[in-house]
Formats: sequence, structure tokens, C-alpha cells
Amino acid sequence: MSGTAHPRHDLDELIHAPVRLSIMAALAGAERIDFRFLRDTIEVSDSLLSKHILTLENAGYVKVDKAFVGKRAKTWLALTPQGRAAFTRYTDVLRQITEGATRA
Repeated sequence: MSGTAHPRHDLDELIHAPVRLSIMAALAGAERIDFRFLRDTIEVSDSLLSKHILTLENAGYVKVDKAFVGKRAKTWLALTPQGRAAFTRYTDVLRQITEGATRA
């Protein structure tokens, strides 16, 4: 896009979906989050959360770690450095749009 393009063209479409945006925002505020806690926080089903986590994981934005705590399986989710950078860029673009800033 040219230097006069609206900043919305810079929004990351992978993050822009409401559920994925909710995931990224939750993970940005923590080192890592338990799958169940994230599911309950953003109010989605296990299957919907899993689908969106897989999309973000395939993009290199989210790291998934599975382990056993006692006899229970736990899944931990965290932003990768690439995911954290992408989320920062995304929020910067939103700020440009909402504050009316344009590129020079």
C-alpha cells in the first residue's frame, strides 16, 4: 500500500478475528495461561478455543505446552516472541485508527 493508505490495511487478519484477539490479549498480560482458565475467561467452548489456538500456533504466535500435574493433563499457552511482537503491532495500528493518526 502507498504511504497514504488507511492504517486498517495494516491490521493482522490472523489476530483480527474476535476470539483470536481475545486469546492474544489474554496471553499478552501473562507469562502463560492454563487452557481451562483461558476458555472460561473468554467464554468459548473447548473446541472453538482449540481451533483458534491451532491457527495461532501454526502462525508461530502461540506456544502450547502439555504436561501432567499429578494425574491430570494440563495445557499451558503462551505468546511466542513473534506473537508478542505481532500483538504489539496490532494494538499500535488500532491506536492509530482510534486516535485518528495517519502515516506520513
